[in-house]
Amino acid sequence: MRIAFHTPLNAFDDGRISGDRRMARQFIAIMEGLGHEVEAIRDGRTYMLEPDAEAFAANRVTAEARVEALLAGWRDRGSGPDLWFTYHSYYKAPDLLGPAVAARLDIPYVVAEASDSERRAQGGWAEQVACARASFARAAVHFCFTDRDRQGIEPWRGPATRFVDLPPFIDAAGGPLPGERRNDPPHLVAIGMMRPGNKHESYLALARALALLGDRPWRLSLFGDGAMRADIEAAYAGFSPGRVTFHGAVDRGHVAAVLAQADLFVWPGLREAYGLVFLEAQAAGLPVVAFDSGGVPATLKREVTGLLVPEGDVAAFARTLAGLLDDPARRRATSVAAARFVAQERGMDRASEIVAHGLALATGAAP
Repeated sequence: MRIAFHTPLNAFDDGRISGDRRMARQFIAIMEGLGHEVEAIRDGRTYMLEPDAEAFAANRVTAEARVEALLAGWRDRGSGPDLWFTYHSYYKAPDLLGPAVAARLDIPYVVAEASDSERRAQGGWAEQVACARASFARAAVHFCFTDRDRQGIEPWRGPATRFVDLPPFIDAAGGPLPGERRNDPPHLVAIGMMRPGNKHESYLALARALALLGDRPWRLSLFGDGAMRADIEAAYAGFSPGRVTFHGAVDRGHVAAVLAQADLFVWPGLREAYGLVFLEAQAAGLPVVAFDSGGVPATLKREVTGLLVPEGDVAAFARTLAGLLDDPARRRATSVAAARFVAQERGMDRASEIVAHGLALATGAAP
């Protein structure tokens, strides 16, 4: 089957580091692994940081021209896609191409990781929310990463829309195997872009939690960079020299090697959509301590591979982390469970099975 693949939020191959770009590439790998031909749709990014009626109107005009250009190109080539697949559509990046193309070609329209925002349905974002909801109704199949996303888009389903639960997954093949932890003091790791908003708040929450654990031995590695780095470094300046190391933005291979030898993953994950870093850490055998926030619970087994504390409760985060620092046996057991969980339940093989089933539903090949 020939599949047109579209990412309205970000170009998946622009060289920048982010979880959504990585997930998009994983979807392509899965569909190609299933024997499908994937055609990436370029120049269709619709993301807007702030509501702007004129800019959105211009996006719609551009999208209409892009649809016509795509259709003309396929006519000239003598063949077009058999299915349209859009990854990550929501009000800030609504899909302005897929529904129109699918309708014109009479092919299935499939969406993965769509999300809705009732809070934005009035005011400056109202038109974009309505546009996103209209596209949700057009979908034959929605792949939902979290129950929260599914509940958000279900009211806007079409009469024939099907929902397929696809928990967040990761391609961990070929990475370093979890090492034997003999770190003294225990080695903590956190990974996150240093940008304003939730990421920045997560860094600050972690600093406040660790300040409550000054009497316990630990060292921390932080991976990430961005506009808020100076402010974040200032938040950690009170710790003794050598206790906190800022590594900046480094390649995945280096991060994976550090994770394989570290002891705990301590990223709060405030209001994360889900966070592939949590799966990456568990694949390396790291127990997770995080906030019970956003889609983070969808990335782990509560009390088995990771421990979640109430969102924003810094004192609870510190107490939970202290418990793991004081209990090496529990850390070892959680480490084994974490690596097994990702390998058996959140790897590419299991995700491929689910994607294959969803595509079969969309094309009518499965009941």
